[in-house]
Amino acid sequence: MIAESLINHSIPPLKSSDNSQKALLWMEELRMNQLPVVDKRIFKGMISEELILENNNIEALVGDYDLLAENCYVQKEQHLLDVIKLSTDYNVDIVSVVNEKGHFQGIITLNDTIKALSQLSAIRSPGGIIILSMRQIDYSLAEITRLIEENHVKILSTYVYDDPDDPSNLHLTIKLNSQEITRVIATLERFNYQIEARFEETTNISNEQERFDILMKYLNI
Repeated sequence: MIAESLINHSIPPLKSSDNSQKALLWMEELRMNQLPVVDKRIFKGMISEELILENNNIEALVGDYDLLAENCYVQKEQHLLDVIKLSTDYNVDIVSVVNEKGHFQGIITLNDTIKALSQLSAIRSPGGIIILSMRQIDYSLAEITRLIEENHVKILSTYVYDDPDDPSNLHLTIKLNSQEITRVIATLERFNYQIEARFEETTNISNEQERFDILMKYLNI
């Protein structure tokens, strides 16, 4: 699922020449706390309701502010997970999308992202999540899969990322098809795998916020 397919075309960008009052009116109408700012098709950053209210001058132009998250954008062919990572890194509710020329294409909202996540069977399916920590040199997905499947449990998906504190280590997040993961944990520990975290889902995911919370656990971000 790529960024281009998730663009919300109903939310227009502001221009630097727009004033704060217009920005607040748009945010109220669109029920948004942040909006992108674009000039000559180039994404300049975001302005937030909080930023405007703190300034307390509705005549101030959008371009007069120190805009937020000026690098919070993805290329249109980037994956959904890249969008989520940027949203989390910048602590924003929207991520801008640009094309190969750097021209603004639109934005993806947090709600759009959550809806897209509901299409991912690995996230929707009930089951446990395990996060392992290991040295890069010791990583073997084939070996880990063998140990897990010995317990009659299947891997639905995996996510690997480097340890920011030690480049020689990595973290592996595994989504399983079973809600009971105690035996899997015991097997992995018996073979000296370090368990960083475990999450056992025991109920169906009933709303968007719960889906998002599960994804954050899954990605460990």
